[in-house]
Amino acid sequence: MAIPNYQAFMLPVLTYAGDGRDHTLRDAIETMAEQFGITEAERKELLPSGRKPRLHDRVGWAVTYLKKAGLLEAPRRGIFRITERGRHVLSNAPPAIDVGFLSRFEEFRVFRTRRRKDDESTDSTTNGDSDPTPEEALATAYQALRDELADELLLQLKASPPSQFEQTVIDLLVAMGYGGSLEDAGKAIGRSGDEGIDGIIKEDRLGLDIIYIQAKRWDNTVGRPEIQKFAGALQGQRARKGVFITTSEFSAEAHDYVSRIETKIVLIDGRQLTRFMIDHNIGVTPTDVYEVKRLDSDYFNDD
Repeated sequence: MAIPNYQAFMLPVLTYAGDGRDHTLRDAIETMAEQFGITEAERKELLPSGRKPRLHDRVGWAVTYLKKAGLLEAPRRGIFRITERGRHVLSNAPPAIDVGFLSRFEEFRVFRTRRRKDDESTDSTTNGDSDPTPEEALATAYQALRDELADELLLQLKASPPSQFEQTVIDLLVAMGYGGSLEDAGKAIGRSGDEGIDGIIKEDRLGLDIIYIQAKRWDNTVGRPEIQKFAGALQGQRARKGVFITTSEFSAEAHDYVSRIETKIVLIDGRQLTRFMIDHNIGVTPTDVYEVKRLDSDYFNDD
């Protein structure tokens, strides 16, 4: 089963706190996971940002929204418990609690208006992902922008002349810490053409080891035969390491082949290439920066 959205956790979390005791978010997450039958694999599922478990995010926002509505309170850092208003709500045995339900409370309406002035989702369902948490929405939007940019980069790489593609490979590898300098790398990439090897580059600034490069602007899938030729060229140079970069993709047989040979060959397809370019600001430029911050609990530590 998929992890329910944060609204589905609201009533169970409030019921969990109904015993009047102090509770931690960690214990609440564990209780919700058991109550909803969430598997171990689902508990490890991360947000698109890859920085936070989805379950942690959704239960955490359920607690936050209940606090904003005055149904829960935080007597001290990291702890929550039910309020008199929360007890009153439970005494009426609501079938569900969602954003629409919480909107009857003035404090929550003020919070929602301040956070998202155009929000009109007062009757969202309590199942599925129809109403993501703020972190999910931000992470999903960020990932969508990255994917769109990656598609644009790939089209540009395929349309660019060979010399531009070679320069992109140079810039990227140097940005990733290989090659020593742009001058050193520029002398190596695109100059060899020796038996299926397009160039060589230092693994580190001292040149303690050499990496052999194959960089191809291809549209068709790169299969095992092409990788075997590259591996043979590496053996001819007594090389131990190689990188095969392409604007297309690799077949399953190609991946299987490199996993079984002694020579270390890294395969970088078009999608991975554009991700690396975005991560290292090659061919792209930042436009806006949004910092997502969290409470620094150490700052408020009384110890």
